[in-house]
Amino acid sequence: MIRVHLDGELREVGEGSTLGDLIPAHPPACAVAIIRPATKEQEKTENITVTTTAGEITIELAGANVEVLEHPEKAAGLGLHWTDRYAAAFGPFASAIRPERKPRLYERGDVILGCGGYDPKTSYLLFSKSRHVADHGADETGGVVGRVVSGKAVLDRWTTGDKILKAEAVISWADTSRSFTTTDHSLVLEDGMLVVTRIKVTAQGYSGEKITTEAAGSVEHMLVALESGTFTVGRATSTHILDSRLVGTAVPAQFKRPRREGTVTVRTGGPSVGGVYIYRADVPSSPAHSVVGQVVHGIELAKLAKEGDVISLTVVPARIDLLGLPVDEAKKRAAECGIAFSIDTDNRDRIVVSQEPGTTLDVLAEKAVKVTTAPIDQVIDIVLDDTHAPASCDIFRHLTGLAEHDAGMMPAFFVFDDVFLFKPKVPTTIRINPENCPTGEVPAATLAITNDARKGAGLVGVRLSANREFGPTSEPFEGTNIIGRVIDTEKLKKVRERQMVYIREVQS
Repeated sequence: MIRVHLDGELREVGEGSTLGDLIPAHPPACAVAIIRPATKEQEKTENITVTTTAGEITIELAGANVEVLEHPEKAAGLGLHWTDRYAAAFGPFASAIRPERKPRLYERGDVILGCGGYDPKTSYLLFSKSRHVADHGADETGGVVGRVVSGKAVLDRWTTGDKILKAEAVISWADTSRSFTTTDHSLVLEDGMLVVTRIKVTAQGYSGEKITTEAAGSVEHMLVALESGTFTVGRATSTHILDSRLVGTAVPAQFKRPRREGTVTVRTGGPSVGGVYIYRADVPSSPAHSVVGQVVHGIELAKLAKEGDVISLTVVPARIDLLGLPVDEAKKRAAECGIAFSIDTDNRDRIVVSQEPGTTLDVLAEKAVKVTTAPIDQVIDIVLDDTHAPASCDIFRHLTGLAEHDAGMMPAFFVFDDVFLFKPKVPTTIRINPENCPTGEVPAATLAITNDARKGAGLVGVRLSANREFGPTSEPFEGTNIIGRVIDTEKLKKVRERQMVYIREVQS
């Protein structure tokens, strides 16, 4: 048998076992981090992973008295005794140190073995949060037993009630020549190998005890961007990785703070506005970035990820979006989240078309949600053609709200004969280039949007009969982008001018 660490848990597997044997249910397209031991025979490690209720940190052992960390079971269970702007102390516990009674200079990230009242029976494990001079009751060496090399942002998150859940020795993954990401499930496991399969993020403002809404809007953007449960690495630099799938989406600038290792931000201005960033190293704050979360597990995977990797990622809390749900399902979801549910018309044959508050953190903070519904016979199902018109479909989703919700809306502008025109509000920055323009005959029930070749760019239309001359928006073919089709044509016939029409996207 060999021993490997899987997401912080020690596992024993048979000789010759593969990565696929260890994680059979892991999505094949999602990369995992593989951190090999420096030598196959190595038993002792220089690094310790400490899991706390506020997240994980990795400590590199240093100095004297490191036995307090070389035996991880001694740290497990220690509670946060006090914290201030300079340091946080876990304990007390008994040690054999002899306090020197002399102030020392400590740097951010130093881990110190000290004591209270110069009594070794009330020793503490202290974590330096900023550069400072203090007498922490350490011995003549200054008491530094290690340094935090990963997860420094967790130091600033500790508060009353936090504690160390577990501490365990791991192989250092700083040597990237022996550490990498892979999707190869046939990889043979080695003794002492560390495998990290996922990243876990806690949203800014969310904790088990208190919810604040200073970043509710930008956090909601992150929840939308990562709702698939994956992070797609579009760019990887020495300081960060970027998921650019929602680049181009406006995001409110709400919570500017230093971007430390493990910090998650969304860009609120500039060329990559709407992108989601995870930081590998500390960098200063930026007015173009809003802090939206913190990595509490899997920073190794973020550090080793390369461009093109798809990473399994979860955010806590999960998004609360009831739009598009039937009333019974919306009630069930609200009950699961422990929030009060109020509705305009309590009729099960209706679908949620709006909710207040509109963001997850606001809903959780108020512990209540109010929804507006529409009869199911007024909600029109559509299919979008991403294969042939990806850019136009993306624009349509953003114009109607389908990019953020399972239900969207658009106002009916003009109805004549078998043509139905809708006029969503189009920002001046949106450009609708010709894409998937029709040739020959346009089939009945085709959904289209007018492109920038015509004056009415952004107009959405449906025609219930086939036509060889004009597109669904009554424009010539060169001004028409075909984006999909309408399924519920009978419902469409009931639409009247100036009526708000609700739509749902379904899979073909």
